[in-house]
Amino acid sequence: MSALLSQELIFGLLGGLGLFLFGMKTMSEGLQKIAGARMRQILAALTNNRIIGTMVGIAVTAIIQSSSATTVMVVGFVNAGLMSLMQAIGVVLGANIGTTVTAQLIAFKITKYALPAIGIGAGLKLFAKQKKYVYIGEIILGFGILFFGLTTMKLAFDPLKASEEFRHLFLLVGDYKLLGVLIGALLTVVVQSSSATIGITLALATSGLISFEASVALILGENIGTTITANLAAIGTNLAAKRTAFAHFLFNTLGTGLILILFPVYLKFISIITPGDADFMIQSQAQADSFSASIGDKPYIARHIANTHTMFNIVNTIIFLPLIGVLAKISTLIIRGEDEVGELQVKFIDNRVLNTPPIAIGQARRETLRMAKITLEMLQECCQLLEDGNLKRVSGLEKREELVDFLQKEITDFLVQLSQRSIAVQTSETLVSLIHMVNDLERVGDHCENLWRLGSRKVEGKVSFSDSGDHEIMTIAQTTEEFMRFIVAAMENQDQTIAVKSIEYEDAIDDLERSLRNNHISRLHTGECAVQPGLIFIDMLHNFEKIGDHAFNVSEAILGEK
Repeated sequence: MSALLSQELIFGLLGGLGLFLFGMKTMSEGLQKIAGARMRQILAALTNNRIIGTMVGIAVTAIIQSSSATTVMVVGFVNAGLMSLMQAIGVVLGANIGTTVTAQLIAFKITKYALPAIGIGAGLKLFAKQKKYVYIGEIILGFGILFFGLTTMKLAFDPLKASEEFRHLFLLVGDYKLLGVLIGALLTVVVQSSSATIGITLALATSGLISFEASVALILGENIGTTITANLAAIGTNLAAKRTAFAHFLFNTLGTGLILILFPVYLKFISIITPGDADFMIQSQAQADSFSASIGDKPYIARHIANTHTMFNIVNTIIFLPLIGVLAKISTLIIRGEDEVGELQVKFIDNRVLNTPPIAIGQARRETLRMAKITLEMLQECCQLLEDGNLKRVSGLEKREELVDFLQKEITDFLVQLSQRSIAVQTSETLVSLIHMVNDLERVGDHCENLWRLGSRKVEGKVSFSDSGDHEIMTIAQTTEEFMRFIVAAMENQDQTIAVKSIEYEDAIDDLERSLRNNHISRLHTGECAVQPGLIFIDMLHNFEKIGDHAFNVSEAILGEK
């Protein structure tokens, strides 16, 4: 093969593959922006019912166009404790079927519409006024670029038809199925996309360079290779997440082994359900014109490959769906041990899902809610300390304060990284609100710290308030705690009806702070209170009032007003 031919092949393959992957990413982002809210609803449907779990996996993967992304996301959910191992395996089985949608779309003879799709998609994306049409433009643009990339790869492979060396190499893949499986798996690991590997396989097959048998071997290898991504993503996660990733590898590998054993039967089955002869090759110009293809092309093989990919995953799911419990046990037996629980760690957010913004924003909401619940616990403990003077509570409060500071940093970093992705306007607005919430919750934690330090000073200095002072501090403490409990419940339920009640609480705390301060000044004048207890008393009032202010800010963020 000449140096010029070699250069054309490499450039064509790299450029075509780049366009293919970029097109898929653009299309996926557009789909996610349109289906963002629906994706959250789909994931909320998760139950222990394995069939529903499988349907969820199919739906989510059809939207984000990547089984690897879905599996990585599932690994993150298991790591966060949002999903059990049994649930996760069901979703991953569904993800395997969902990812075959791409291959089915590619198999349609619509490559000639790639350029018009790019033109229409770009027009909508650049000039449409409504966001909905901009997102539709992204989907059409991505779809067009994807097909243009596929055409570029196919054209790059066309000159290889005249190369005897390549013909012998590809015949070897057809003769030795395990070699084809290995090449398919390695190629998928390298490009980190099973859909890209299928694109390359389709380009080779439709150009007439590889037989249908060799294509099937490569497809089987791709199904193993795609599981490696999830196993890499599981590094550094908990045991349940590692077991989920391993279960994915296990059933794809076992399924591949089964198909290899029944290889001739499986090929015959695909031929029966798919019209045309997979290895039929166009020999004349008249045939080429009727198929809108070139001489030497295989017009039927693309649909055969797509059906091979889809049926492999459907058959695999039918076999292993009743055996989810067995897969979970095998994964547990192979990956042994117990998790070490660290104190300072995030529970819900996971950088592995940043490329799926609707899911990432849902995770950020959960982590922010967790942070809010911790600050509420801090406030409750502070109120208890002020009431009973038990300084043993301080060590627990200090740990919670450290965790709140840690969560503020981690959630903010996560949200900043998410803001740098291509996200919908609604997601962007939610992201800003969450950053405000996180900062206000951290300030609530700071004021709680001030309160327990003031309480410690009071106990250690053997300072006493008057009976009226003790009662008044408990009154504002209970009102502030009530407000925080109300806000946390609103965050959990995403309640949009809290505006009036929030204003009432905020005004009540402000009024209490003002009237209790005046009462204290009156007691100073009458000699009922001394100066030192009075300073601690005033500082406590101030901190409760500030907690009320920050709780009100959180309510505004819930309502999207900041």
